[in-house]
Amino acid sequence: MDWGMQNRLAQVIKSDGHCFFLAIDHGYFLGPTHKLEKPGTMVAPLLPYVDALFVTRGVLRAAIDPGNTRPIILRVSGGTSILGDDLSNEGVTTSVDEAIRLNASAVGLSIFVGAKYERQTLMGLAELVNQCEAHGMPVMAVTAVGKELERRDARFLSLACRIAAELGARVVKTYWCEDFEKVAESCPVPVVMAGGPKCETQLEVLEFVYDGMQRGAIGVNLGRNVWQDEHPAAMARALQAVIHEKATPKQAFEVFKSMTKS
Repeated sequence: MDWGMQNRLAQVIKSDGHCFFLAIDHGYFLGPTHKLEKPGTMVAPLLPYVDALFVTRGVLRAAIDPGNTRPIILRVSGGTSILGDDLSNEGVTTSVDEAIRLNASAVGLSIFVGAKYERQTLMGLAELVNQCEAHGMPVMAVTAVGKELERRDARFLSLACRIAAELGARVVKTYWCEDFEKVAESCPVPVVMAGGPKCETQLEVLEFVYDGMQRGAIGVNLGRNVWQDEHPAAMARALQAVIHEKATPKQAFEVFKSMTKS
C-alpha cells in the first residue's frame, strides 16, 4: 500500500484501529430528512466526538465549515430518490478529481447485490476503484439493501461484503446482524456498521454497536441514530466511549446520562 493511501486511511481510521464515521449523506435520496434540514448547524456540536463525516459534495461545499471539520468521506453515488421505483438504479455522480479538489480522505458509494441494477452498481464500484487507486484514494463500498430491510442477514451480508472487497473496496460499510462475526470473518478488508432506521432507545444503539465490534467490526458509520436523538451530542459521546474507550453499553449509557442531566 502506497504512502498516500496509508495516510488517507489513517485520517479516518484512528491509531487504535477503530473509527466513528458520522453519516450525513441521507439527503441525496431522502431530501431534507428530519433534523438534517440544516446539516451544518446540526453537525457542529458533534465534531469533537466523531472521526470523519460521510457527506455529499453539495452539502460539504454549502454547509460544512472548512475551518472546523473532520476528515471527509465523500458520497459519490446517486441518481435515484425515495419516490422512485428502484433505489438500486444508482450511478457514480462525482469524479475523483472533484474528490481530490475537495480534499476528501476517502470516497464511498452504494452497491446493490441481488437487485435489478446489481451489475451496474458493481461495475461502478470496480471502475471507481480503478480510478481511485491511481490517486491513493480509498473507496468505501456501502452494501445497500434499498427498501428490502429483511435481507439484512449474515448470509446475504457476507455475500455482499465479500464481493465489495473482491472488487477492490478498502473498507466496507454494512449492517449489523445476528452472527455478525460470519460477515466480518469472511471479508478481507475492514468492516464498519451502518445504523439503518432509527432505533427505539439509546441503549439499543449502544448494544448493537458493542456487539458488532466484539464480533469483528472496526467501528460505525451512523447517522439517524445520532442526530435524530433528542440529545445528539450525548449520543455521539456515548458511541465514542464504546468505539474508542472499550466501554460496555451500560457504561456508555451512563456517559450519555451524565451529559443530559440538567
